Amino acid sequence: MEEKELGKMGTMPVKKLMLNMGIPMIISMMLQALYNIVDSAFVARMQGGEQALNALTLAFPVQMLMVAIGIGTGVGVNVLLSLRMGQREEEKAAKVAGNAIFLGIVITAVFMLFGIFGVKAYVSTQTQNPVIFEMAVTYLRICCIMPCGIVFFSIFEKLLQAVGLSLQSTIAQISGAVVNIILDPIMIYGLLGCPEMGVAGAAYATVIGQIVSFLVALIFHLTVNKSVKKGLCYIKPEGTIIREVYRIGFPAIIAQALMSVMTYGINIILVAVDEALVTAYGLYYKIQQFILFAVFGLRDAITPIVSFGNGMGSRSRITDGIKYGVIYAVVIMLIGTLLLEILAVPLCAMFGLSGITEKLCILAVRIISVSFVFAGLNVALQGVFQALGKGGASLAVSLCRQLVFVLPVAWIFTQFIAPDLLNAHIVWYTFIISEGVTAVISALLMMKIYRKDIKAMK
Repeated sequence: MEEKELGKMGTMPVKKLMLNMGIPMIISMMLQALYNIVDSAFVARMQGGEQALNALTLAFPVQMLMVAIGIGTGVGVNVLLSLRMGQREEEKAAKVAGNAIFLGIVITAVFMLFGIFGVKAYVSTQTQNPVIFEMAVTYLRICCIMPCGIVFFSIFEKLLQAVGLSLQSTIAQISGAVVNIILDPIMIYGLLGCPEMGVAGAAYATVIGQIVSFLVALIFHLTVNKSVKKGLCYIKPEGTIIREVYRIGFPAIIAQALMSVMTYGINIILVAVDEALVTAYGLYYKIQQFILFAVFGLRDAITPIVSFGNGMGSRSRITDGIKYGVIYAVVIMLIGTLLLEILAVPLCAMFGLSGITEKLCILAVRIISVSFVFAGLNVALQGVFQALGKGGASLAVSLCRQLVFVLPVAWIFTQFIAPDLLNAHIVWYTFIISEGVTAVISALLMMKIYRKDIKAMK
């Protein structure tokens, strides 16, 4: 009876469970990255494509912030829900899921207000080019005024993953991605009777795809997720639950938001050298997401597995979660590095860039991908830290990866070592330095937590 109550989260061998949950999540995240690449490829082929790509790069930090808050809230919900399910406290688990929906409503309202009142002020801090400014404002305003898709999908995705329904969350992700890819050329170029909308079309295709993913995930939550009770009474906000969600999830929000801050800061540093450097970095960032998002998918399997094991009080399931999580993450990133080294030229060629921008993008792909193995270790251990409620350790890793080392080193490179386009590619070594040093810090933090908390468990 006890095995039936615990389900596969508490009984399946962790090595198998991580693959069982992780592979659908990895496919889901890689497909999300793929449609980001395809989106940029379609935008690149429109009139004024390179300026449009630059505009999307400027808008990207706010999109990342939107994702950061949605996913970070989802991570808190995921860990807390997995913990309550591991402890077999069904009523408390239902209240966690209900409060997640309430938080999604609040987050959506905040970004809608920013979309109406804040977009122009934000974009003006990064460019004085009027064409790029108008494109960036148009694209970002549409994404912010209709944020419900990405916010609620991030939450319902984690509700499904927390109880082991990773296949359903993957189907929801794929559904939206396919819709986005189909609508991109139709709405950007004006096909099949649709008016030609350019970057506005790319934005509308994106938000429609996100809404489709949300609706599919919602349907699965209501029909397949039998482990969690539903009802409007559970949506009533409770301060204790919300505080606990953000005690766990706030470091994840900061971790994701730091990606936004880093990209914003890097854009400002690079544009002081040349706009071509900004465009090259923006495209590289979307290309590398295809690999980095894979390890993010694995992290989303590591977190509930370790958290559920923690709720059970099982040292063996926690240590297996850490061991196999790190091994699988490093293997994924080794494969990713090899793929990008081989495919750098054809991947960059698909965007039709000018000579110098294409060269900078190719060098970015080849140089920065060397840092992937370190990044894999860092991301996997962040998932472990979140699962164990060690938000401070997760936050420290995020700060080191995306702020403490990246921006100062990039600024030094562009100001004193490579201040012109001739040697500008040297700035890409920033990311190898940052991820490498952070990997050492992550390993030391994990050793400390293991000795203090995990080793002492029965």
